[in-house]
Amino acid sequence: MKTPVTVLGLGAMGTALARAFLAAGHPATVWNRTPGRSPELDSLGATRAATAGEAVAAAELVVVCLLVDDTVRTTLDGLDLTGRTIVNLTNSTPGQARATADRISAAGARYLDGGIMAVPVMIGGPAAFIFYSGAQAAFEQHTADLSVLGRPAFVGADPGLAALHDIALLSAMYGMIGGAQHALALAGSEQLPAVGFTNEFLMPWLTAMLGSLLPRMAKDLDDGPAPGAAGSNLAMQSAAYGNLIDTSVAQGVDPALLVPMGELLRKAVAAGHGDADLAATVRLLSISE
Repeated sequence: MKTPVTVLGLGAMGTALARAFLAAGHPATVWNRTPGRSPELDSLGATRAATAGEAVAAAELVVVCLLVDDTVRTTLDGLDLTGRTIVNLTNSTPGQARATADRISAAGARYLDGGIMAVPVMIGGPAAFIFYSGAQAAFEQHTADLSVLGRPAFVGADPGLAALHDIALLSAMYGMIGGAQHALALAGSEQLPAVGFTNEFLMPWLTAMLGSLLPRMAKDLDDGPAPGAAGSNLAMQSAAYGNLIDTSVAQGVDPALLVPMGELLRKAVAAGHGDADLAATVRLLSISE
């Protein structure tokens, strides 16, 4: 028999998690603050709990997917969590994850924090993966159970590391999408078709740049830059960057998404990194620099 599981929270993501467990044959108890949410789970065999306490009592493995960290605290505080494994997949900061881990451990349960790298429709599919950190023994015991949601990646015993990985990747996504949004606005300023521009030029360009630049930046950060290896030094990039801003303004496009990178390039050159490559700017992002 598959491991029974409880899912707390039936928003779009929580519903997708419960659906994946049920599809994989796990007996699933579900609870939501608003009763009756996601009625389709009933026909798939889910058992509805009237209270969060009743839901937690139904299974040793409890997966939490609520709106924010405050909701996790108000839902779990005061419940009998003794002997449970709490897997918190609510989006949070590393600090919030560590504080939750302390409370859950003090309540007699094992704690895993998680960062979901997927949208609801991807859950249970090959492209979904989820970061986990915290109680390694709990992760090892439930790796097969958690694998039905997406590829599990354990990133350390520090409960805050899953949230850190999650926020880091989301930061990269929003930065990349922000650049793409600006590019589409520029193309639209001359009535260029968005689909054609995206498929023919934008996607191939971003794919090529990511595949070329990111691995080299990572290697430079870990090992130090190879002498004379800068392909496009920062002095040249900083000097040319003004054209991006000027063109945006001339085309009637707000350059707000571009301005911070220009400022970072100028800061790097002023700090003596003009002959370096983009990896040098990463260290300048540290507030202590």
